[in-house]
Amino acid sequence: QVQLKESGGGLVQTGGSLRLSCAVSGRSFSVYSMGWFRQPLGKERQFVGAIDWTGERTYYTDSVKGRFTISRENIKNTVYLQMDSLRPEDTALYYCATAPNTGPPYCKSAGYWDDWGQGTQVTVSS
Repeated sequence: QVQLKESGGGLVQTGGSLRLSCAVSGRSFSVYSMGWFRQPLGKERQFVGAIDWTGERTYYTDSVKGRFTISRENIKNTVYLQMDSLRPEDTALYYCATAPNTGPPYCKSAGYWDDWGQGTQVTVSS
């Protein structure tokens, strides 16, 4: 059974930083892309970014480019989301997700992704 567990969320002031982690178990980690999504209260789940299985290629939505960085440690079965220069509009429940073994390295549609964590809340105060 595949399990994803996000951690590292919390309350931070505007301009602050947080690093989210996502630990994966129950599936070979180093062969597929990983993605990060977020869901503000009352809104649809939004693509944040993704990283391919090698860790060499990353993809970001425009609103977080230059502020967020995704990385992974395959030996630890963990993917990270470093968030800097946080803004109130970044407030959301953040999820990690696994991509299918075959197909494009990422897709902005949540329906593409296979498995999801329970999410970790990030709140940015103004």
